[in-house]
Amino acid sequence: MFQKILIANRGEIACRVIKTARKMGIATVAVYSDADKHALHVAMADEAVHIGPPPANQSYIVIDKIMQAIKDTGAQAVHPGYGFLSENPKFAQALADAGVAFIGPPVGAIEAMGDKITSKKIAQEAGVSTVPGYMGLIEDADEAVKISSEIGYPVMIKASAGGGGKGMRIAWTDEEAREGFQSSKNEAANSFGDDRIFIEKFVTQPRHIEIQVLCDAHGNGIYLGERECSIQRRNQKVVEEAPSPFLDEETRRAMGEQAVALAKAVGYASAGTVEFIVDGAKNFYFLEMNTRLQVEHPVTELITGVDLVEQMIRVANGEPLTLTQDDVKLTGWAIENRLYAEDPYRNFLPSIGRLTRYNPPAEVAAGPLLENDKWQGEAPSGPHAVRNDTGVFDGGEISMYYDPMIAKLCTWAPTRAEAIEAMRVALDSFEVEGIGHNLPFLSAVMDHEIFVNGEMTTAFIAEQYPEGFDGVELAEGELRRIAAACAAMHRVGEIRRARISGRMSNHERVVGTDWVATLQGHEYPVSIAADPAGADVTFADGTALRVEGSWTPGDTLARMTVDGRPLVLKVDKISGGFRIRNRGADLKVHVRNPRQAELAKLMPEKLPPDTSKLLLCPMPGLVVKVDVEEGQEVQEGQALCTIEAMKMENILRAEKKAVVSKINAGPGDSLAVDEIIMEFE
Repeated sequence: MFQKILIANRGEIACRVIKTARKMGIATVAVYSDADKHALHVAMADEAVHIGPPPANQSYIVIDKIMQAIKDTGAQAVHPGYGFLSENPKFAQALADAGVAFIGPPVGAIEAMGDKITSKKIAQEAGVSTVPGYMGLIEDADEAVKISSEIGYPVMIKASAGGGGKGMRIAWTDEEAREGFQSSKNEAANSFGDDRIFIEKFVTQPRHIEIQVLCDAHGNGIYLGERECSIQRRNQKVVEEAPSPFLDEETRRAMGEQAVALAKAVGYASAGTVEFIVDGAKNFYFLEMNTRLQVEHPVTELITGVDLVEQMIRVANGEPLTLTQDDVKLTGWAIENRLYAEDPYRNFLPSIGRLTRYNPPAEVAAGPLLENDKWQGEAPSGPHAVRNDTGVFDGGEISMYYDPMIAKLCTWAPTRAEAIEAMRVALDSFEVEGIGHNLPFLSAVMDHEIFVNGEMTTAFIAEQYPEGFDGVELAEGELRRIAAACAAMHRVGEIRRARISGRMSNHERVVGTDWVATLQGHEYPVSIAADPAGADVTFADGTALRVEGSWTPGDTLARMTVDGRPLVLKVDKISGGFRIRNRGADLKVHVRNPRQAELAKLMPEKLPPDTSKLLLCPMPGLVVKVDVEEGQEVQEGQALCTIEAMKMENILRAEKKAVVSKINAGPGDSLAVDEIIMEFE
C-alpha cells in the first residue's frame, strides 16, 4: 500500500480524502495557493506545499507545479478529487511517466469518456440511447445559432471538458444561443483550459439520475445503485439523494448493467459515474460519464456502507475488488444538501467574505457506514445519521477565486420521510453568518410538497421559484409556535435583566406575564405562566402551548419543545425582540408589553432608499465587459454588463427601458456588493 499520497485539490474534497487516508494509515500532502494558506485542508494534511497565486489557472491546474510538489515530497500516488485536474488526461499521463500512481482511471478511459463529445459517440456505437445533438466542434456563435435552430429549441450548450455546471447554458432563442455560446466558451476556457463546445437537445421535464460504478484493473465491475440529482440550479446540483424515489428495481438494474458495460468497454478502473436523463415513462438516455469521484458520493456511501475513496486508493494500488454485485445492498435513504456561499435573496449570486459564525450540526453515526467511518459527535437519537463534509471553519474566508460550496450536509435514516425530517432539523441547526448562503432555500425545498412526494424534475427550481427565492411564509400553526417560544425566551431575558439591575429582590414582581408577539404581519397577545420546567403560553383565543427548553440570553441556537414537538430556532437579538430563522423563513419577532405594542402601531414605517435609477453590483466580482455606452437608450432585458465571480459569468440586464447617464465601472474593475456600476436618467 502507498505510504504517502498527494491530494491535487482543495476545500471539502481534499479534507474528505485526507480522512480516509488517515484511516488507512497513509500520510497525506496538501497543495495550496496564496488564498488557501490557512485553509482547513492545509491544516489537516501531514505536509503542505505552496503552488502559486490564487487563480486556479496559476496554481491548482498547473501540471508542472503539482508535479514539482510530488517530487519534493516523495508522494507515491495522487488523488485529484473532482474538478481541476481530475479529468485531465495530460495530468494522468504526466503521473504515469513519472512512475506515480493516479488514483483514478487509466489515461485511455479519461480520454474516451471524460470528453463529452467522444463519450457520446462511443455510447452511440455501443448501442446506448443518447439525447439528439451535434457532437462536432462548433467554431463560432453563428454556427452555434444555425445548429441550435436545426436541432430545435430549447437546446443545451455545453463545454466538452465541463463539469459542475460550468460552461453550460440553456438557449430558447437565437439570441440566447449566441450569448450562451460565448459565455460557455469563456467559462470553459477559464475553468478547464479547453473551450470546445457542443450542443444537444434540451429534454424538458427530465429527471437527472446517475449510476455509481466501481471497477478494478482485473476486469471486475459493479454498480452501487443510483443517485437522484434532479434539483438543480444553473445546471448545478443542489440536492441529491440515494436511492431515487422514482426508479423501480427493474429500471435500476437495467441502468446499472448498462453503466458497467460502458465502463468495461473503455477499460475503466476506479470509481466513476454514468449520468442519465430519465423521462416520465422511465426511459433513460446516456448523458455523459464522469471519470472521477462525484461531489455527491457521500449519499451512496451512506446507503451502501462502501467508502468510495478507500476503494479508489485500493484499485490504484492494483488490488482487485473484494465486492461483487450480490454484495451491494441498498439500506435506508440518504439525502445531501449542498451549502453554497450564494445569496438566495439576490437570485443566488455568489457571496464572499469572512465566516463570522460557522457552527454545523454535530455529526451522528448510524446506518451502513457506521463500521467504516467513526464520526465524532453526539450519540444517535433514533436511527439516523448526520454527516457534514466541509473545507471551511469558523472565522475562515470564502474566496472569490473558487467554487462557492461551503459544505455538503447529509442525513441518513431507514426511510425517505425520516431522512427528510432529519435533514430539516440539521438545516435548522446549521449556523452560518457573515456571508450570504442558501440555507433558507434548502430548508424551503425540504418542506416543498413536490420534493416531499418525490415528484421533482430538473425544472423544479425554475418552475417553483420563477421570480427567485424571497423567503418562506410560515403557516399559522408554525407562527404560533414561534410566537410562544419567543415570548417565553423574552421573559427569560427580562428576568435576567431584572436580576442584574437589582430592581427588586423578587424579580417575578418586576417581570410581567402579559406580552404581545408580532411576526410576519401577525400580532399575538399572550399570557405566560412559568414553572421550573418551562412555561405555558396562552393566546387570546384561549389556546395554550407548552414551551420547554434550555435557551439562555446570548445563545444563537434555541432547541425548544413547543406543543410536544421539537422546534430549532436560529436566534439573534434585535431591539425589542429577536431575528429568528426557521424552516427557510427569516423573521423579525418583536415581543412587547401591551402598552409598548399599542405605541409601536403609531410609529412610521422606514422606507428603503430608491435605487430604481441605479445598476448595483449584486455580488463581489470582476467586470468582464460593459455592453452599453453613456447616452445610449436600452430596452428591457438588454444586456448591460457581465460580472465574473467564483468562475461563473453573470450577465446583468436592464429591468426597464431607460437611458444610460453615467458608467462608473469598466472591464477589469473589482467591485464590492451594491457598488454602483451605472446610472440611468
